[in-house]
This record gives sequence, C-alpha cells and structure tokens, in this order.
Amino acid sequence: MLIIGAACFVSACRIDLFGLFGSTDLSKRLDEKNNFAFLGRYNGLPLDWGDTYSFILLSDTHIENGDAWGLEKLRDLVDNHNGDISNIDNKIKFVVITGDITQNASEKDFKKFIEIADSLLPFGVSCYPVIGNHDVFFGNWSNWRDFIGSTLYRINSDEGKTTLLIMDSANAYFGKEQLDWLENQLKSSGKNTFVFTHANPFVESPVELQQFTDTTERARFISLLHGRCDYAFTGHVHQRVVKEVGGVTFVTVEDFRGKQVYCLISVKPGGITYDFKKL
Repeated sequence: MLIIGAACFVSACRIDLFGLFGSTDLSKRLDEKNNFAFLGRYNGLPLDWGDTYSFILLSDTHIENGDAWGLEKLRDLVDNHNGDISNIDNKIKFVVITGDITQNASEKDFKKFIEIADSLLPFGVSCYPVIGNHDVFFGNWSNWRDFIGSTLYRINSDEGKTTLLIMDSANAYFGKEQLDWLENQLKSSGKNTFVFTHANPFVESPVELQQFTDTTERARFISLLHGRCDYAFTGHVHQRVVKEVGGVTFVTVEDFRGKQVYCLISVKPGGITYDFKKL
C-alpha cells in the first residue's frame, strides 16, 4: 500500500485508487475494433480537408457527474474560428481528445461527451475520442464499448492526403497485435499522418512514473513512426511536453479539466504549426 500511495503521489494523472484496478484486458477492447457506435454519426460527413485546414487537440477532460469543466465552449470556439473570414481557407475540421475523457467511465459522463461532440456537427466538425485509463475505471469498459465502440481505428480524409491513427494505451501498453496494426497502417497512410494515444512515451523527471510498462514496446512504437509520421499526440501526464525524436514531433497537451488548455494545429502546404491556447 505504501508503494501504491507513493506511485499515486508522483503520478501526473489524477488517480482513484479503487477504480485503478477496474481496467479490462486490452484484448477485449481490441475485439471491438469494428464497433463504430459513436463514429457512425459521422457517416456522410464530408472529410474534404484538402491541403489547408486546422484541428483542435484536447486531453484529460475528466468529465465527472455531468460536469465538463467548460468544454461546452468548444462549440463557440469552432463557430467563431470558422466564421472568421480570415480563416476561410484554414477552417477547423475536427477535434481529438487524447484520453481520460471521463473521470470514472460512467454512463452519464459518456452521454455528456456525446452531447458536446454533437454540438459540433452543424459546423461539419467531427470529434474523435481516444481511450484513457480513467475511461476503463471501475469495470466500466462496457460503457465505452456501448457508447463509443472501437478504441483502435483509422480516419482518412476524402482525398487521402491525411491519415489519423487512433490507438489504445489505456493500460500503459499497446501489445504486439496493436503495434503490428500500426506498422501495417503506416505503409498506406497519407502525406500528413498523425498518431493519437493517451500515454506519453517520455519521462520528464526522475520521480515520474514510466508511462509504458514495456520499454522495448515503447522503443518499437517510436521506431515505427520514424520517417512515416509527422506528429504524435498524447496526454495523461497533465503537463505540456514537446519533443522531437527521429523526425517526429511528440506533443502532449495539459489537462483540460485543470487548465482549460487546447492546442490548435494548422496544416498548410508549407508545413504544420501548432499553438497552445486557453478555451
């Protein structure tokens, strides 16, 4: 118990001790890779992102008891940005939340997330969820399965220039099956390829817990992205971390619940830029 207490103290991700032990085996989640319960609402939504567009990155929203900590303002942000004539060629096309969308994986809080995501639909903006450790707490993986579905999936823009690869690191590992999937997906990914997962592969201080339990697996993940991916986006540690390794920029955004920070990524023919802002 002393070890567990010390680990929770130094860990960046907000911990519920009893929920911590309620995560479900990864293999059961990967069995749902063709379950698009949530993504089905985007069927027919044009993914005509083109060469110039923006997207929003958030992490660790930790929606709890229906309280989304101001995430509802995302709708106004999208409305104002896309309605600004100066952004006519650089509109926000989608939003990604890199895990810990909920605090306790409750049905009420998944419904709140869906309510907020649906508020973006009138603007043609989709929201892609990434599973985090809190999203499987208290044995509530079944709620993600029923309301969201797959934890591992690929999104391509209509013209094939951009590929989003969403991965499951809610248990602080990927497993061989998932890394094999990543390797195969990267072989046919678009010019602009972005990978999203929850756990941060880097340790920032001697007292911080390693985010991946298998360092060999962590090394393979980083190696696979080399030369095949532009950016990898993560969360979990509740702090801003930006590192460039092997030509890949790894970006971790602060927790939204505590800091209301998001990252605006702009994709243009001349390159990709990002800027951290407050909602």
